[in-house]
Amino acid sequence: MIFLYRILLKIRDVCQNMVKIATIEVAKNKGMKVGKNFFVQGIPNFGSEPFLIEIGDHVTIAENVGFINHGGDARVTKRIERYKNGRTFGRIRIGSNSFVGKGSVIMPGVSIGSNCIIGSLSIVSSSVPDNTVYAGNPAKFICTIDEYGDKLLVNTTKYPLDLEADRKKLEKYLIANLPHTYKPIKNNTDK
Repeated sequence: MIFLYRILLKIRDVCQNMVKIATIEVAKNKGMKVGKNFFVQGIPNFGSEPFLIEIGDHVTIAENVGFINHGGDARVTKRIERYKNGRTFGRIRIGSNSFVGKGSVIMPGVSIGSNCIIGSLSIVSSSVPDNTVYAGNPAKFICTIDEYGDKLLVNTTKYPLDLEADRKKLEKYLIANLPHTYKPIKNNTDK
């Protein structure tokens, strides 16, 4: 039975990858600008105006990231005489060497700088400067990329880096060696 599950999962992965590639190619064909080494995990949603999106080099977009290029709210307001001519469109730009976390939404008119990290499930409603980490709803400044990198080095998971060339060996090593330690409970008075 497990063999059948593995086959089904493989078929699902192949189909999802085909849909991802098609989604990216259609968006590029409609005018989305994408730099080199663009990596997308899962199927992105580039909105109905992908020609308003510009993505730099070495950018990673995690699963379920949404790009909102215009305000669909006009479906309501255009039926109200006073607001019938109101419309919102905005370009979206992501600089080079940046990462947008899983489930994030980028709103119209937002520019995310280079060397930026956007935390998962963030709503990016204002522009983000170069070399920063933003997260939350709405996304807010967390720290600089240097501060983040320093914390990462202090808290890094140590393992033989040559294992990264063989995912199965890395997984086996992590299962056997990663300690069962968890973050402490935070109460409302902790900052």
